[in-house]
Amino acid sequence: MSKDRFENWKAPEIKEGELTKYNWLVQHKDNLDLGYKTDIGAFTYINAKNNVIIEDNVQIGSHCSIYSISTIDDKEGEVILRNNCKIGTHSVIMPGVTVGKNSIIGAFSFVTENIPDNVVAFGVPTKVIRKLD
Repeated sequence: MSKDRFENWKAPEIKEGELTKYNWLVQHKDNLDLGYKTDIGAFTYINAKNNVIIEDNVQIGSHCSIYSISTIDDKEGEVILRNNCKIGTHSVIMPGVTVGKNSIIGAFSFVTENIPDNVVAFGVPTKVIRKLD
């Protein structure tokens, strides 16, 4: 990522259930806490019914789904994406999950449990593969 990519970053306008200018969507927008210099890919869906916190400098790939509630198994809980974590394209983050600072979630992952700081994790379900230096 170029150093000046987010030099003039401004939070996008988020309207309930409508695509942002970057083509991602939020339900329960008042329960979304969007950090500074975040980058969310097109066609990502965020259900923030039970709070979603996206801290600063987080990158989320396209076509991801972030759920703070699941109607399949009745799980609910706040989702937290810590500073500088990266979520690969087409990944799913389930209710009650925290992804740690600087951690990287590989593409097409299904995250059902907390991921610690400074690791690479991927898979279905997601497993920690290695620590980052």
